[in-house]
Amino acid sequence: MTLRCISAESLGETGFAYTLSLISGKYKMTILYALAEFGVVRFNELKRYIGGVSFKTLSATLKELEADGLVHREEYPQVPPKVEYSLTGRGRSLMPILDGMCEWGEKNR
Repeated sequence: MTLRCISAESLGETGFAYTLSLISGKYKMTILYALAEFGVVRFNELKRYIGGVSFKTLSATLKELEADGLVHREEYPQVPPKVEYSLTGRGRSLMPILDGMCEWGEKNR
């Protein structure tokens, strides 16, 4: 086993840092969890489910998750507008990590 020196390392170059950059934020993991549990969800349903999140914050967070390829946004051309969100394959691949966090939380709360 080789000894590693922390001064020669950079957290920003690790897979941990990359994963954290995708899911960090007050509501990102909550949104991912909701989409995993309920499948296809409309914006207002998400807003009610989470509670306490502003329209602007939820909208911005969903846009970030979509840009990162974790969430799919489907917009239907109708009046009133209808928009649905769901997990992409990439988003679903994060579910074992979130499931592990849920299990740990149940055991340790």
